[in-house]
Amino acid sequence: MRFGTLDFTPAAHSPELLSAPTATAISATDAAANPVLVAAIDPGLADTAAFCEHYGIAMADGANCVVVQARRGDRTWYAAVLVRGSDRADINGVVRRHLDARKLSFASMDEAVRLTGMQYGGITPIGLPDDWAILVDESVAAHERLIIGSGIRGSKLLVTGAYLASLPNAEVLALAR
Repeated sequence: MRFGTLDFTPAAHSPELLSAPTATAISATDAAANPVLVAAIDPGLADTAAFCEHYGIAMADGANCVVVQARRGDRTWYAAVLVRGSDRADINGVVRRHLDARKLSFASMDEAVRLTGMQYGGITPIGLPDDWAILVDESVAAHERLIIGSGIRGSKLLVTGAYLASLPNAEVLALAR
């Protein structure tokens, strides 16, 4: 399938284009029910704005996955937040309240990489730790096809919003402001 200037193929057939946790998660799902497609890209163009401009894809057709660190008392936990590339998530409002966190911040690059087993700039909700909440903006869930990270900077995935909303621990909320 072609999207923008990229040709996508089934991700299950190209595990070398995925991080190990992402490849494991994709191999455990029914590919016919939830097709996940992958395309190789220039790793130097993995960041949203550069990627979209170079490959002819609108920022609204991509979803960014950010890792947040929540704290309340002595407890610290992590979650992923997905919003379209053209939107910003209400991290300190909706996300913090939904996670019942006293304090919420973006996880550091080193922490995000260590905890996910993925490359920074390629983190994806597919293959995240089992105990993480995945908060999906309602516009992401409603989108017919979206570009997301693959766990590495050298490729991108093409998925449906419905697939992202169906991931384990996914919750659909109004996150964009």
